[in-house]
Amino acid sequence: MRQPFEPQKQLGEVDISAIRFNERSRDDIPRLLRGLQHIYITPELQKAVFQILEQAIPESVNRNNGRPGMDLWRVLVLGTLRLCINCDYDRLLELANEHGTLRQMLGHGPYDEHIYRLQTVCDNVSLLTPEILDQINQVVVNAGHQLVKKR
Repeated sequence: MRQPFEPQKQLGEVDISAIRFNERSRDDIPRLLRGLQHIYITPELQKAVFQILEQAIPESVNRNNGRPGMDLWRVLVLGTLRLCINCDYDRLLELANEHGTLRQMLGHGPYDEHIYRLQTVCDNVSLLTPEILDQINQVVVNAGHQLVKKR
């Protein structure tokens, strides 16, 4: 069954809430990952986003059978990364397999040798249609407005 994220931590895996980013980086990837980290550590925001992501799974897919796919968290991370940096699937695959901080955000520890395959990334990330992404964007923007109001 496809889950929002893998509940069992692997040896050496860093909790997503504890990932540290280079504060001086001017690249767009760390900024995106910080935003995703906020979604992860905010339970009500996380729940709303995962409810939207559940809509992305085709009804024809039996959620209890078949080989395990990517969990919803990984689909979200890779899908938003692809959109943010406007890259093709080959570059996204390279980043998913080689970028250290991104791999931490995907839930891989230093001893995890999991390698993503191009077809798996394409099949799963393509589930994020413009409509699904727009719904997620609305939820995140509203949460951002609430965060600013608190300050």
